[in-house]
Amino acid sequence: MADSIALPARAEPRAISLSTIPWYLWASVIGVTSAMIGVHWDISWHRSIGRDTFWTPPHIAIYLCGVIAGIWSAYLILATTFGRLPAVRASSVRMWGFHGPLGAFVTAWGGVAMLVSAPFDDWWHNAYGLDVKILSPPHMVLAAGILAIEIGALMLVLGYMNRAHGDERLRLSWLYLYLGSMIVVVLQILTMEHTSHVQQHTAWFYISVAIAVPTSLIGVAIASDRRWSATIVASVYMLFTASLIWILPLFPAEPKLGPVLNPVSQFIPPDFPLLLIVPAIAIDLLRPRLGGWNRWLQAGALGSVFFVVFLAAQWAFANFLMTPAAANAFFGTMYRDYGNPSDSFEALSMFMRPESNFWTLMGIGWLVAIVTSRIGVGWGDWMRTVQR
Repeated sequence: MADSIALPARAEPRAISLSTIPWYLWASVIGVTSAMIGVHWDISWHRSIGRDTFWTPPHIAIYLCGVIAGIWSAYLILATTFGRLPAVRASSVRMWGFHGPLGAFVTAWGGVAMLVSAPFDDWWHNAYGLDVKILSPPHMVLAAGILAIEIGALMLVLGYMNRAHGDERLRLSWLYLYLGSMIVVVLQILTMEHTSHVQQHTAWFYISVAIAVPTSLIGVAIASDRRWSATIVASVYMLFTASLIWILPLFPAEPKLGPVLNPVSQFIPPDFPLLLIVPAIAIDLLRPRLGGWNRWLQAGALGSVFFVVFLAAQWAFANFLMTPAAANAFFGTMYRDYGNPSDSFEALSMFMRPESNFWTLMGIGWLVAIVTSRIGVGWGDWMRTVQR
């Protein structure tokens, strides 16, 4: 096992022109995008139609990500190992006798996990019945695979970006920030059951966001040399999610499972995206002032700014989402699942009641934001060093 992962002793890796590797960088982006569209589409399918068969179009879009990831990562590893890509081998790692970029190995694991989750998910539904839970065991295996593919793709781009200069580095940085935003998207999907607009005056909503967001948002921003990197990541997340609100309801859908408590005639989109762009701007303004601080002090400052600014922005915006002005095709608060009854919080436009220990839980949320920011600071500093 000592030989399972080892950096080969060789000369410093050379910068490799993007033109020599046009397809597998773009294949990673296409695969990740397919997964994120497919997952949101699948959730909408469950909310609008129900689970009718495994072979639905969104399922195909999701697992296409695993297939694409498997193809490009296997090609990179095998071609590098057998000498077809000598330039890539000069900047590769060795694992179990194979050579390739570190991101390719991470992606290969993610692709296998995704494909394993498919029969597991089908068996789970056949054994335990139909459900729409996001955090079921097979869904967690799927989510782990998708996240591994996204991180692997991010690391692959990082290896090239950290060896590039000038215009080449600029082009790669856009791919890097886009992949970073997709990590934010998938983590928001995992917390979706705790972040609906009716929950946004509860402490658990802010704890969920503090768990899911700072690590990826801050880590990706720190590893980038772009001034507004966190803002770009948050903007792509918001535009991607908002576009689903504007596009999905354009297509007809009809429930196939009962009970139907709310008539539905089109696909139900996700909630309006969280206002992550507001704390992202604050983070980008603060980061240059933290040079020379140790990592825990950086995490304390960044985590506190994220939590306080997000609380102020989202709390006020949640109030707006409860008004008739938000019940339109742009903000989408009038869309409800076919299983959502007429006396639900969503139907009545009412917030869920805050917890009795609200302020204690909010204090915990603030501490969680600092801890996840610390992980993000460490991860971002490490990503700056990725060359292989």
